This record gives sequence, C-alpha cells and structure tokens, in this order.
Amino acid sequence: MTNGPGGDDRPGPDEIAQQRWAILEPHLDDQISLVELAAEHHVSIRTLHRWKASYVKCGMAGLTPKSRIDKGQRKIPPQLHQFIEGTALRRPRPSIATITRRAATVAHAKQWPTASYAVVRDIVNATSDELQVMAHEGTAAWRDRYELVWRRQADLPNAMWQADHTELDILILDPAGKVARPWLTVVLDDHSRAICGYLLFIGAPSALNTGLALRQAIWPKADPDWVMCGIPDLLYIDHGSDFTSHHLTQVSTDLRMQLVYSTVARPQGRGKVERFFGSVNTELLADLPGYLSPERGHHKPVPKLSIDDLDNKISGFIATYNHRVHSSTSQSPHNSWVKDGWLPRLPDSLDQLDGLLIQVAKARVVHRDGIRFQGLRYLSPTLAGYVGQPVTIRYDPRDLTEIRVFHNNEFLCKAIDPNHDSSAISLKEIQAARSKRRRQVRAELNQRIAVTKPPPPTEAAVQKPRERPIRRKPKLKTYQEET
Repeated sequence: MTNGPGGDDRPGPDEIAQQRWAILEPHLDDQISLVELAAEHHVSIRTLHRWKASYVKCGMAGLTPKSRIDKGQRKIPPQLHQFIEGTALRRPRPSIATITRRAATVAHAKQWPTASYAVVRDIVNATSDELQVMAHEGTAAWRDRYELVWRRQADLPNAMWQADHTELDILILDPAGKVARPWLTVVLDDHSRAICGYLLFIGAPSALNTGLALRQAIWPKADPDWVMCGIPDLLYIDHGSDFTSHHLTQVSTDLRMQLVYSTVARPQGRGKVERFFGSVNTELLADLPGYLSPERGHHKPVPKLSIDDLDNKISGFIATYNHRVHSSTSQSPHNSWVKDGWLPRLPDSLDQLDGLLIQVAKARVVHRDGIRFQGLRYLSPTLAGYVGQPVTIRYDPRDLTEIRVFHNNEFLCKAIDPNHDSSAISLKEIQAARSKRRRQVRAELNQRIAVTKPPPPTEAAVQKPRERPIRRKPKLKTYQEET
C-alpha cells in the first residue's frame, strides 16, 4: 500500500478510486445488486448509489475523493487566515508555535474562533513557495530560482566569446616561496564551448590580465592542435573594473569587436564559463596537492606546486577538454569550432594586439645606454636617434626579455635585454630576486656591524652597584610643653 500525501499509511486518492471501482465493478459488469455489495463490503446503499452516479458522469475521476477547499482554514474567518499568512511571511521567519500564539491573541481580541497548531501549520505549508522565497531569502534568491532566463546561444564559431575570472580552489607557492591562491581568466567560444585562451596569475584580476588572455585567444597559437583564434564579433563580459576599462573599449573599437556587458550581479548569462570553472576545480584541482576541499574543515592543505607547474597542468587539461565530447553539443569543442572549414578574422599584425597588454602605458626616457625598466636595460639600434627623448613602452609581464617602444603613439622598435635575450624572465621573478638580494645584503650588513660592537664585559669588570646607605628615621622629638 502506498503512503498517503501526509506521509502515513493511509491510501492516496488514486488508490481510493481503485478500491471504489473494485467494489462497483461486479454491479456494473455482472449486474450484481448494490444491496448484496453493500452487505459484503459494509458500505451504505446511499454511498454506493453516489459512487455509481459519479462514475457514470466522470469515469474514474468521479471515484477520486475530492480534497476540501477549506482545508487548513476550517472554522476560522478569512481575516484570521490572512493574518496567519502575513505573519508567516515576515522576516525573520517565525516558528509555527509563534504564529499560533499571535493568531490566538488576535482571535481573542476580535472574538474569533482560534486556530489550532495543525490548522496554522497547514496554512503556512500551503503558502506559495515563491512568496516564501521572496519574503525570507530576498529578491536575488527569488530571481535566481523563479525568474525566466533567456540563454544566449551563438549560431557560429567566433560569433560570441565569453570572458570571466575565478579564484581557484588550490594553494600554490609564488616565486618568492610564499603561499598564494591563484586566479584563472578564461576566454570561451559560446557556440563550440572551446577554450580559446586563458591566463593563470597571482593577485587580483586587472585589465592587464584580461588583455593578456584575449591576446592569447585572438592570435594563432604555436600548438597545431589548439586552432581556436581570431577576433570575435561579440565579447560577452561582466561589469568588473578590469572589463569596463576605457582601454579595452578602445581596443574593441579598433578590432571591430562589440562589447556586451551582463546585468550587474547576474551570473546566469555566463553559465558556460562557470561550468568550465567547475570542471577545472572538480576534475583537475581535486587531485593536486594544495587543493582546498570543501570538506577540509579547519585543516589547511600544504601547497607544493609553483605557478608554472599549475599552468602546465591547466594547459594539459584545456587540451583534453577541447578534444572530448561535450554533453550539450554532442561533439568535441575542437570539431564544433573547425567544422565547415571557415576562416577566422585576424588582426593585421601582432603589434596591433599589443594595445591589449596593459591598461596604462609606461613613460620612459631613452638614455645613452638604452631604456631602463625594472632594473633591466633594453637596447635597440633604432634607439640611437632618440637619445634623450621620451618614449612609451609596452611589455608582457610574463616575459620581460623584450619590450615594445612607441614614440608619439607610433610603434618604433622592439628592444631587448642583452643579459636575458635567450631566456624568458617574468616580472614576478625579478621582484622575487630583488627581495632575496635585499635580504642577503641586509644579513651581510648586520654581520659586518656585529664585528664593530664592543665585546661584552667580563665578570671581573662588572662593578657591583653601590649600596645605598640605610637612612635611619629620626627619633620623635618631645617638648616640655607637651607634658
């Protein structure tokens, strides 16, 4: 026997209808009299006649018991019913017992019949879920649960890209050896779900990080299996300060790329990127040292990976992700992006994309020995004719072996650091090296100064402190007049 709607062992409405039909069937099919059936099943003749009339009129639906319209509000006036509903929707959410006491107070004052605890509970449970969510959880929770959502869907590759950041659930070691929690910026093609570019970094998201991720996404990659590239027709982003920068707006205009911002505090439109972030956290990071598991409690994991180690892991995961079948499209993002043999729209040159590298250009002066920046010295034969003149440099913070020099907003040349022209050196590595060298110099300085300090005094040389003489209190003077 199935449980009734209250969760007990009472039969439900459909089962009751089947039981009634089993009693009536011999009368309707075999012409057994209702009198015999009433005696056999201990049901009144009037009840059987009513069941028969309902079945003839409505079929099996006529045998289904009807729930009372006034259930939960029996014997109470409508005003008290409304008071109970309104009290249940107040914030903070009151308990059933509290509502029952308040309703009893009002009923006594108005000389109304009181509502029992069970009646109040039925009224509260019958209140609309939407009203309860709106009242107790707020508009944002109601909107996320009940508001109609229009999902963007691009019809072609590169018709729309989505870009977003997330703070990864893992701890790593930065170049200085300190514990850090990295961020990941991802650029995703809406049609194919392919990852076109990404950037792993330490620190808060910025326009620079966004520009570097877009630069990788737009320009063709060296990896022949990572073919996604080109300029999207539309870039869908949120309202973060890194996305709303004037610089990104100017670049989008130059590249003929439309910027569309999602509604403030509404992440639903970026659900495809959020889904990828979830895959990274659960499928990749969960098996790596330093993973911040939700069940870790107060235990803090021990980080072992550097940012380069994690970058290699994410790069391999993206390669696998782009070539495995996606559940929404029933094909891999790679195949979905390259189908129909189309050609992406590309910038004229890589130099044109350099405007995406940084938000604010760095002003420098050309010296006789080159351009000095971050403790490095950059040279180029072209700079010989610009000694003493101000220039603007643009650079990739992930590789400071080369900078691009602009004069009067026009590209002038590329300058390199002769000491590191064969290997990449990042800004983080330079800062870490500076800190390490500063600590070494400080330690050496302290060591040298320690030599000049006088030796501690020997025990014989230590003079005992002079003992202060004990001053005796003067005797109390007595005078003849006191006697």
